[in-house]
Amino acid sequence: MNKKTQSKPSAEDQVFDDYSSRKINWFPGHMNKAMKNILNGIKKVDIILEIRDARSPLTTGNKALHEKVKGKSRLIVVNKTNLADPETLELWRAWFDEKKEPYIFINCFDKGSMKKVVSLAKKVVDEKRGEERSAKNKMKMMIVGLPNTGKSTIINKLASRNATKVAAKPGQTQVQLWVKINDDLELLDTPGVMAPIIDSYEQGIWLCALHAIPDKVITPEIPACYIVEHFLKKRSLQFKEHYKIDEYKDDLIETLNQIAVSRGCVRKKNEFDYERVYQLVLHDFRKGDLGPVSFGIPPKAKK
Repeated sequence: MNKKTQSKPSAEDQVFDDYSSRKINWFPGHMNKAMKNILNGIKKVDIILEIRDARSPLTTGNKALHEKVKGKSRLIVVNKTNLADPETLELWRAWFDEKKEPYIFINCFDKGSMKKVVSLAKKVVDEKRGEERSAKNKMKMMIVGLPNTGKSTIINKLASRNATKVAAKPGQTQVQLWVKINDDLELLDTPGVMAPIIDSYEQGIWLCALHAIPDKVITPEIPACYIVEHFLKKRSLQFKEHYKIDEYKDDLIETLNQIAVSRGCVRKKNEFDYERVYQLVLHDFRKGDLGPVSFGIPPKAKK
């Protein structure tokens, strides 16, 4: 077999040690408008459900929005627990316990989890309303969160119908939409809104990998290579088996080459088609096929 030509990824994107000089931010004009509409809409609801991704619960929050809705009942819903690393998830549970803010960890495809969300939201509202609750049984909730955290899926599961459009493309929901769940519950769906500022370049890569930020904002090469390096460091058995990697080597290029051969991402003249490999890795990662993963740990858990 001829040795395949290696058209290597750029050296800059192979190394993720230095994040200090670069930033990834995505806050288009429609998000600024959506943020203003959310702030106007909170007067119409009893509680805000903030949906986050369990693979990176802090980074997928929105500090700017949180600061502006202080005083309003809020429930943090950490979704996609089935895709997160279980050990890291326990660290996050302990961290949220210390914060003493209402939260719940869920997999939105589990019916039991969805019932718990409504039950806990009612409890949070009841505690704030006090005796007023008996005079006002109907509850209105607002759903907020970054793109692709699962807002629309959660609403559809609660409503037991396709009440909102679900798509993999970030920013699908463009307007606010009221959804009636039952006679006692209504939800206000809102567009996915990013934080205006992302704290670090690495966190920006996490958000790109989780598809909160569209692939067009930066080249798919960067989050795809980051994902591969992440699983290499973890020595993930599921990642290895998924791509039929014979032996782990601490070499990004060699691993990309093995994936290319395994999945037929080879052009004429035996050149590796890295662009197809990047798209493949991102697709498989977002489906959860590469195994559980967590980006970042709670601040107090750092050594």
